[in-house]
Amino acid sequence: MTHARSPLARRSMRALDAWLGRLGCLGVLLLAQALIQVSLAQPLVVGSKRFTESYILGEIVSQAITAAGHDRVVLKSGMGNTGILLSALRSGEIDLYPEYTGTITREILKTEQVLSLAEINARLLPTGLQAGVLLGFDNSYVLAVRRDVAEKLQLRSISDLAKHPSLVLGLSHEFIGRSDGWKGLANRYQLGKLSPKGLDHGLAYEAIRARQIDVMDAYGTDSKLLRDRLVVLQDDLNFFPTYDALLLYRSDVPTRFASTWKVLSALQNTISQQTMGELNARAEVDGQSFAAVARDFLQQQAQGDKKLTTNISGAASERVSTRQSFMHVLFGSDFWRLCAQHLFLVVVSLLLAVAAGIPLGVLSFYRPGVGQVVLSVTSVIQTIPSLALLAFLISLFGLIGTIPAIVALFLYALLPIIQSTHAGLSEISPSMRQAATALGLGARDQLWFIELPLARTMILSGIKVSTVLSVGTATIAAFVGAGGFGERIAQGLALNDTSMLLAGAIPSAGLALLMQYGFYVFERRLNRHTK
Repeated sequence: MTHARSPLARRSMRALDAWLGRLGCLGVLLLAQALIQVSLAQPLVVGSKRFTESYILGEIVSQAITAAGHDRVVLKSGMGNTGILLSALRSGEIDLYPEYTGTITREILKTEQVLSLAEINARLLPTGLQAGVLLGFDNSYVLAVRRDVAEKLQLRSISDLAKHPSLVLGLSHEFIGRSDGWKGLANRYQLGKLSPKGLDHGLAYEAIRARQIDVMDAYGTDSKLLRDRLVVLQDDLNFFPTYDALLLYRSDVPTRFASTWKVLSALQNTISQQTMGELNARAEVDGQSFAAVARDFLQQQAQGDKKLTTNISGAASERVSTRQSFMHVLFGSDFWRLCAQHLFLVVVSLLLAVAAGIPLGVLSFYRPGVGQVVLSVTSVIQTIPSLALLAFLISLFGLIGTIPAIVALFLYALLPIIQSTHAGLSEISPSMRQAATALGLGARDQLWFIELPLARTMILSGIKVSTVLSVGTATIAAFVGAGGFGERIAQGLALNDTSMLLAGAIPSAGLALLMQYGFYVFERRLNRHTK
């Protein structure tokens, strides 16, 4: 038996429905507003290249925004060369980074013409990028020679190098590969008889000081040019374009971050050539951190003190060194952050490698033809240089950071797991398989309950090898903005700071030993459990 609702009850229900409807609409509006606020609260992401000056400029930009109290900012330091930063900018991984007009015209726009800033921006417009906020100094490439060599051979200009093909050149890898670097320079000055060695920019100073090379490429604001009393050769044919420092950014940055853009615009013409050289010297010679150098500069700018520069032509011993002790660097404030990032990269890539490697190892054993292809491909991957593989993955995914780093580590970890699984299955005697068949076990049950348990020790050894390799290889992740202890190694290379290099290498080695010990404990307990 049912009861009809009274008119009052029906009106109450309609009122309740209407009220719930309004409440639902209000909830949707509030949720939409929250989502809009979250999207608007996206941080401004600043990138920088992997050399001292770019580290410092990245810090100056990010700290200026933070000090003004505007939009949130994330700094991704030492991400690599121009190609990596440009890919990150185009994909939206970063919003801006410090760049130079000469690099934009030669490397990004692929032109030999001398372009004004307006012409640069007109050509950048279809790419969704813009350049602006000229910082106030020019940092053109230069070639520098040991003073004793320059005096002995009477070297004054780049043209003079062609007369001495026996000179040993140590040039940065990026300079060798760039059109505005060695390729174009050698053509312009007829230097084809000279064969440069590829060296990291930070290590080249050590090499020239140790007399292992005679000539190196440098930047006009490098502090070590004066410290090491190197002779800068005159660009008598005017090959190198002007490298005015500025910001290269996504074209929507000034509107998305309007208040922040006003702060960034205030940086225009605040850093002179001499000032930039001094800032570099504070990091490279005095041993100050990039963050501290940038903070001091901004504080003096805020106080209206334009006299930041000092005479840096004296010996390094005349400066006050602020290099920290090794233990302080090793267990610095970034230790646990870098450790967590390093572990995340290793664990995720290793789990993926185990999930794919064991089935591929089984497939390789039961399908020898397919197995040869799998083992050949994974073996070839092992021979690909890590930075080359990362560059390929960045262009493939259109991303930098964690994803290409994990994929690269996953690919490198596959081979030992596949090989150990294949070897473990190969060592099982035919009589054992016949006994399993006689018991009526199907192929799947035989694999799960007989063969894989018997091959367990061999499979675990392959996983252990992959783990140790992954911990070491994960240091390359820092070169694409994925973090980890490689950040310290990259900074150590940029500053030629042995303490910083060791502070990155030692924790990585310690992590590998800890994980190896963890496998040892796990295997012992597993063996006791199965006895």
